[in-house]
Amino acid sequence: MSDLRIATLIIITAIVGLGTLSSVVNNSYLDTSNPLLTALPHPLHATHYFANKKNPLNVLFIKQIWGWTTVAFVSLFFTSPPTTRKLQRLAQYAAATAVWLGFTNWFFGPAVLERLIVSTGGECVVNLPTGAVVSVPNEFCYTKSTISSATHASLFPAAVTLPGSDWHATPRLRRGHDVSGHIFLLTMSILFLVDQLRASFSSSSPGAQRVDRRWPPYHKYAVAFNGLVILLGLFASYTTSIYFHSPFEKLTGYLLGIAGFAVTQIPALRSESETVTNAAASRRD
Repeated sequence: MSDLRIATLIIITAIVGLGTLSSVVNNSYLDTSNPLLTALPHPLHATHYFANKKNPLNVLFIKQIWGWTTVAFVSLFFTSPPTTRKLQRLAQYAAATAVWLGFTNWFFGPAVLERLIVSTGGECVVNLPTGAVVSVPNEFCYTKSTISSATHASLFPAAVTLPGSDWHATPRLRRGHDVSGHIFLLTMSILFLVDQLRASFSSSSPGAQRVDRRWPPYHKYAVAFNGLVILLGLFASYTTSIYFHSPFEKLTGYLLGIAGFAVTQIPALRSESETVTNAAASRRD
């Protein structure tokens, strides 16, 4: 792993670590696995801008992070010098996307993170406007189905006061170990984009193919855009670490993010020139 990737990993570790420590010292984090708390606004939402889940950084950037990562990578790859447009880089993006899909959307059925929540005691629950929490079959969470008192009255106990017929909600998995999906994706995204930027800044080295350092038109804008996404990702990691998820859930999200990035670093997905360069460096050492 090159110095740039190591330096970025150190920065992410410091940001998530310090943010998590701050959240414990100041009791600023929200336990999102608690169904009685997660449906409510963050206790600090009125005084701390980024504690409000509806802030633009969360809604437009964090929740769409892999979309931003995709746009950044595509712009970088297709404006880069022809000598750096290796098929291995596309394979790395495909591998990272597969990790994203497997962990957060679909993995031969429920996503990996959803399976983890259930295996650690999680339940599929729906929050009623009255504040009551009702458990429903896990399939409703796996399929992200919308339920209502009119269409699914049989799911609600007779003792529960049902809301009006116009009410509807999407159940969520709660109570189990809710890995911080945001920390997971932000960590993997930042490391992936930094790794891809290396091709733009690389120079010739012993045993490696010489890379044309002259940037084609518009490539500098693509590099700047990637840098902006990375910086926003680092800042988003800090705000998430301070305000959301328990410390252990953030730790597991961080570790899974590193693991996801590690998948893109297996030898079969790295360029031949980089493999030769690293081998030459090893021999010198």
